[in-house]
Amino acid sequence: MKKIYTLLLLLVPILAISQVTLRITSIPANTPANATIYVAGTFNSWNPQSAMHALQPDGLGAYQIVIPEGSGTASYKFTRGAWASVEGNASGGFLPDRSFTFTGSPQTLNLTVLSWEDLGGNNPSTAASNVQILDNNFSMPQLNSTRRIWLYLPPDYYTSTKTYPVLYMQDGQNLFDNATSFAGEWQVDETLNILFNAGDYGAIVVGIDNGGGARLDEYSPWFNTQYNEGGEGGDYMLFLSETLKPYIDANFRTKPEAPYTALIGSSMGALISVYGACTFANQFEKVGVFSPAFWFAGDNLNDYIVNNVSGIENLRLYFVCGQNESSTMVPNMNTVKNNLISKGVATSNTLTLVDPLGTHSESFWRAKFGAAYQWLFADTNLSVTQGTLSNFSIKQNAKGEIEVSGLGKTTTFDVISTTGQKILAIQLSNGIHQLPRLASGIYVLQSGGNFTKLIVR
Repeated sequence: MKKIYTLLLLLVPILAISQVTLRITSIPANTPANATIYVAGTFNSWNPQSAMHALQPDGLGAYQIVIPEGSGTASYKFTRGAWASVEGNASGGFLPDRSFTFTGSPQTLNLTVLSWEDLGGNNPSTAASNVQILDNNFSMPQLNSTRRIWLYLPPDYYTSTKTYPVLYMQDGQNLFDNATSFAGEWQVDETLNILFNAGDYGAIVVGIDNGGGARLDEYSPWFNTQYNEGGEGGDYMLFLSETLKPYIDANFRTKPEAPYTALIGSSMGALISVYGACTFANQFEKVGVFSPAFWFAGDNLNDYIVNNVSGIENLRLYFVCGQNESSTMVPNMNTVKNNLISKGVATSNTLTLVDPLGTHSESFWRAKFGAAYQWLFADTNLSVTQGTLSNFSIKQNAKGEIEVSGLGKTTTFDVISTTGQKILAIQLSNGIHQLPRLASGIYVLQSGGNFTKLIVR
C-alpha cells in the first residue's frame, strides 16, 4: 500500500503539468463588448455555457482556458454562451468541430475565431482611403519570417513635397481596420485625418502585424519561464532598425532623424517599444506606452535600463494605463519611468496618465491615441494650427478650461470627434468656459472654416 501511495504522489505533478491550454489570439471585430467566450466539447458534455469552461483574459490581449490532461482525442468549439452564437467559418457559416489529442505533455494551442454564426462573417473594411497594405509578405530576415505591413500616408502626401515624421506601431491588425482587428480598431487613420483637417502637419504611420502565436516571442527580448515564451524581441527590433525603417526612409518622403520617429504599442507592444527606444535611441526618440505588460519581463527590462542603457537623454515617453487594469500595472509603469529618468531622460519629457476608468482594451487605447500623438510631437512642428476669426483666439489652459478672447459676438461651435461625428454644439463668448461633459479623448471645436483642438482628460 505504501508503494502505491508513493506512486500516486509521483504522478500528481506529472498530471498537473500535462494539460492543454486553448488560447484565442484573435476574435471577430463585431464581437459584442464584454462578451464571455466559452468552450464546449467532449470534455464537458458539449455544454455551451459551462461556467467552469469560460475563457479568461490573459492580460496580453488573448483569452485562454486550461483543459486538464485526459486521454485520446477531444472535440470542441467556442461559443458566446449558446449554440445560436457558436463560432463560424470566415463567411459566418458552419464550422466543423475542432479537435486536439492528449499527449501526456503540456500543449498550448494558439487559435483564431473567424466569426460567430449569429453575427455573420466578412466584416466590411473600415480603413480610410489613405491606408494601404505595403506588403502582405514583407521579408523579416532577422526572424526568418514574413509579415503584413500597413501604411498610412497623410492626406496631402501626393499633393505636396513635404517630408513627414513616422510612427512605427505594433499590432498592425488593430490600428486601421475593424475587419482585421482583434477586438475593435484604434482608428489611427480617422484620428490623424481629422487632426490634419484641423491644421496638424501630418505623419506617416507604419503598422506591423503581430506574429499571432509568436506575438509573445517577438515582443519580449527576454524568455519568460512561466509562459515558456519570449526571447525574440531583440531580433524583432533589429528588423525594425536594420530592414523596415531603412526601406521606409528610402521609398517615402520621411524625416528620418530620431526626433521625428516614434515607436508606439500597447500591452506587450508597449514593452517592446520601450526596449526598442532604449536600444536604438539614435533612431527612435518618441515612445507611446499604452497599458504596458511590464510584468512579463519587468525585472529584465529594469536591469537592462539600469546597467546597459546609455544615450537616452532625448527620449520622450507618453505612459497611459487604467487605474484598475491590474494591481501591478501602475507601480510597474512608474518603476520603469523612474529608471529611465535616472539614466538621463528629463522628467518634463515624460507624461503619465492613469485613467480611473481605463481598461486593457482597444477602445481605451483608441481614445488616448490622439492626445498621445499630439503630446509626443508637441516640441516639433506638428502642433495644430489654431483657427482665427479676425482677432479671435481660443485655447485650453492648464486646467483644461477653454479661454476665449477677441470674439465679436457669442458664437456656436460644433464639438467633433476624431471620427468626424458631431457630438454636440456649444456657445462660446469671451472669457473662460468649463469643458462640456465628454469622454476622455481628443476633439475639435469647429465654427465655419475655423478649427481648434480640444483635449479631454
